[in-house]
Amino acid sequence: MSIPVSRIYGLSIYDDKGEYIGKAYDLIINMETGEVVRITTEPLRMLSPNKEELAKLLQKKSIMYKRVKSVKDIIIVGK
Repeated sequence: MSIPVSRIYGLSIYDDKGEYIGKAYDLIINMETGEVVRITTEPLRMLSPNKEELAKLLQKKSIMYKRVKSVKDIIIVGK
């Protein structure tokens, strides 16, 4: 799936059962491959600088991009 990154910001995220997960705030990109790795449901500036806290928050407040099934007016993610 290839779409402009700018289209993702602010979109609502739902799981494949129709449950609301949150809004897409920031994207984490692998700079070597140019691929999106994660979509955060909170602005990254709100995350803690503590490495352990950051890892926990990223697990709870982000979604692996490989889970994305569809992006149009909303983002649909699978398990």
